Amino acid sequence: MRKGAVYALIAFVMWGLFPVYWKGLGGVPALEILSHRMAWSLVFVVFLLLLKKSRLITALRRNPRHAAVFLLTASLLSVNWGLYIWAVQTNRVVDASLGYFINPLVNIVLGVVFLRERLRPVHWVAVGLAASGVLYLAAQQAGLPWIALALAFTFGVYGLRKTAPLNSLEGLAVETALLLPLALGYLVFLEIHGTAAFGHAGLWTTLLLAMAGPVTALPLLFFAAGARRIPYSQLAFVQYLSPTLQFLLGALVYHEPLSVVRLTGFSLVWLATGLYIAVECRRTRCRVGAPAD
Repeated sequence: MRKGAVYALIAFVMWGLFPVYWKGLGGVPALEILSHRMAWSLVFVVFLLLLKKSRLITALRRNPRHAAVFLLTASLLSVNWGLYIWAVQTNRVVDASLGYFINPLVNIVLGVVFLRERLRPVHWVAVGLAASGVLYLAAQQAGLPWIALALAFTFGVYGLRKTAPLNSLEGLAVETALLLPLALGYLVFLEIHGTAAFGHAGLWTTLLLAMAGPVTALPLLFFAAGARRIPYSQLAFVQYLSPTLQFLLGALVYHEPLSVVRLTGFSLVWLATGLYIAVECRRTRCRVGAPAD
């Protein structure tokens, strides 16, 4: 259990510090970073699958229809990754953090709509508070916080792939493989036109682009290892470490503006978050005994 908590902590800290990594590639366009992230993620994940002697190909042959599901999730993943990188590069880290604060509450709604899950009234109160915060921001700022909503919903719908018979590492391999032709095509296009950053913008930039694969996959591995060992109540609490770190980076390190209006809207979302955590902790304390090994 102690190892599980450490693994989960490492995963969410890594996700929370992602803005620092993408800021290091500030001179590279977001679409080019995204293409490298797809390509190098596949290389790294395939290497790990070979070490584990995965039977991924056999599983896909038995269920070829799942390829269509992963094509959809791959599209959602590319939008989520690309939008997040763009948000970091355009000094919208705080807006991006809001998306991951409301993501678990979006998952509640998606569970009702697509998985026919039944919720307690207190869950709906949490969703209502978060929605109130978003609507307040929209009314006061003359527009919806679209970055936060897009990140929350793309990642939320992406999470529905848990019904597919592949683990997170195998699923990521399929998704990045499906996206590889587009990614490689774009990178070759940049190279032909002499605008590629990889190999031309300095050793540091080249290394950061190549390491985008391990940086993407490692948090997933730590998260999977942690989720197998600790109760969901603890996981539900620790998951908010990522958007909290992102918010603090945006506000304190990158000095993004925080008006009273934004803080008020965020406070409603944070209140909903606290209510959600309290409900999950109380619910799982009654149901979860010893963590699985």
